[in-house]
Amino acid sequence: MGATVTPEPMGVAPMQGTVSEFDPATGGGAVLLDDGSRVPFAPAAFHASGLRLLRVGQRVRLLRDTDEEITRVTLVTMS
Repeated sequence: MGATVTPEPMGVAPMQGTVSEFDPATGGGAVLLDDGSRVPFAPAAFHASGLRLLRVGQRVRLLRDTDEEITRVTLVTMS
């Protein structure tokens, strides 16, 4: 069976960037967007992804809620 995809809330576009920091002990970290902005993410967003590890330099997608809070960090994959 395939993974369940949860759509983005209406009007909230996902963001993509490169992992610039990641603490495997807590699950928190930060991503640099393509425009150079640093976006931190909380451990809860990492744990919601189902991932086990991120590495600096890895390309990720940040999913947000309607309050622009990062809710999940997922890997960018080709489809």
